[in-house]
Amino acid sequence: MKFLRLDLLTLLISLFIFNSCKRQDGIGLGIDPNNQINGSLVVDTNIIIRTEVDSTAVTSGLAKTPLGNFSDPTFGTITSNVALGLSLPNDAAYTVPAGTLTIDSVVLVLRYANGFYGDSVATRYTANVYQLAEKAAVQTYYNTKRWQVNMGTALGTRTFTARTHDSVTIANIRTGKVDTIQKVGPQVRIPFSKAFIYSNLFNANGSQLASTLLFQNAVKGLYITLSKGQATDAGGIMQLALDSSRLDVFYKAVNGSTIDTATVTLPFVSHSAEIRYPKPYPTAIQAALDDKVNSQNTFYLQGLAGLRAKVSFPGLDKFNPDSIVLNRAELVITPQPNSGIPYAPLPKLTMYQLDIAHQRTYIQDASPADSRNQISSFGGRYDKTKKEYHFLVTAYVQDLIRKKTVDYGTFIAPIDTTEITTISGSSVGTTGISPSVQTAARAVLVGSDKTSPYKIKLNIIYTRIRK
Repeated sequence: MKFLRLDLLTLLISLFIFNSCKRQDGIGLGIDPNNQINGSLVVDTNIIIRTEVDSTAVTSGLAKTPLGNFSDPTFGTITSNVALGLSLPNDAAYTVPAGTLTIDSVVLVLRYANGFYGDSVATRYTANVYQLAEKAAVQTYYNTKRWQVNMGTALGTRTFTARTHDSVTIANIRTGKVDTIQKVGPQVRIPFSKAFIYSNLFNANGSQLASTLLFQNAVKGLYITLSKGQATDAGGIMQLALDSSRLDVFYKAVNGSTIDTATVTLPFVSHSAEIRYPKPYPTAIQAALDDKVNSQNTFYLQGLAGLRAKVSFPGLDKFNPDSIVLNRAELVITPQPNSGIPYAPLPKLTMYQLDIAHQRTYIQDASPADSRNQISSFGGRYDKTKKEYHFLVTAYVQDLIRKKTVDYGTFIAPIDTTEITTISGSSVGTTGISPSVQTAARAVLVGSDKTSPYKIKLNIIYTRIRK
């Protein structure tokens, strides 16, 4: 009987506790309605957003360098050419091999990196290689750089279909050994001028081969363009891994009675992209760029440091900072329906703000220096299921409401999925904020169109403080 009474007592206490917690939508114990604290959701659609031209971008020394010619039906035609600084073998003084040298072939090897955008199926591309008329030095170059080029006879040319994920089988030339066949990673192999190599390497004077600097002063560098097989082709932009690309020279050396085949490789000590944008853009986009006043129902983002969007939140003025506590703020952006056909929308966006000096800086929620940051969940990736982009901007919105930060300019822009922030040597999930040429994708998005269910919106969950 003693245990039965204890069980009954426990049951009564449990029922009392469960009954007192019945208000699942509230925060707190929910005992006195006058003291109860509830979370409220406000969907703010009073957002101003406008399309702008992106800032100048660094294109030198990148892990991925764009090369292409892409005609987008919405955005127009964009091209990216590549400039290469050619170095001596091993990036050091070079001694010409003994004997009589005969060049069998020269191949410019361009390794693919992830990030092709455009038509990889129907379009055939023609790559042409020319000699630069100015030196491609090891320094910082921007997308606006216009190179001086000797546009006479091409030093190399190749027509091909982009196969950015298909391996290639080649002959492996081995000095003093039997040559073999091997499979290598995805790459474009462009036949190159034997006469150029013989004149500038095997038959060059000793002073030119004494150092990489002297060699570069003489040969300047190489310039690569890409054209489409037909003007009606869409084309595309491919990303190249130029740090591991090279110029391979296959030659035969006859030294007395000894005949051998060998390979010498000339690496690239510098590489950069020269990008040309539509001038003007197609009518709808140009009209958006020209309108510096009104919020736009449709806004446009373009990779290769093409277009970004400026956003502001005047609707936050209605919140009294002394009477609410902000729990969560999430910005939701949706591409215009069917705008991703046939070209998919950007896989990732970044969001950043300007400081008082109008320099790019992190949103509070993505800032390594802000203790409130939510770096791992800041967002920006495209959700293919929901067809939306989400940014978690709680700390940023809180500071705007409390007037702890001034909006000198807030922007949404394209960014490559591999561009991340590193803190103390560890990679974290937020995006970079520098203008990016390592993605060529684009997106057409719904702006402040009040008639559209996809309009840009800021979901705010807050708690009202009862005084």
